[in-house]
Amino acid sequence: MVTVQRSITVDRPADEVLRYLADFGHTTAWDPGTESCVRLDDGPVREGARWRNVSRFRGRRTRLDYRLERYGTDHLVFVGENGTVTATDDITVRPYGGGSVVDYRAHLGLKGFARLASPLVRREFERLADRTADRLPRVLADPGA
Repeated sequence: MVTVQRSITVDRPADEVLRYLADFGHTTAWDPGTESCVRLDDGPVREGARWRNVSRFRGRRTRLDYRLERYGTDHLVFVGENGTVTATDDITVRPYGGGSVVDYRAHLGLKGFARLASPLVRREFERLADRTADRLPRVLADPGA
């Protein structure tokens, strides 16, 4: 398993940040690897909501179907799967000063022969996490976010 973690300080209240991040469709704005993310069901965003995410990673386009596994007052867990990987995005948002801190943990569980690429994947996944940590505060600074 490959895991990365970042703590990201943002200038928005924690409840607003949590609501924004709960809609995984917003990943197109804050996740540099995401090309598209489309909701697969209707209704309010709640546990069980699903999205199809298409990302580019290491030069290859990858599709994962995500579901919102947990939607707590300060905690979100998304799980995405395809034939070669299970991805878990574990996000906690807590108040900090006049804004908040997003604790973001991403886990990639590679399946089958893909597990052999873990060392290469880890380096690229770390770079992607750095770019996400840079982009998220800028996206959340926009009052329309």
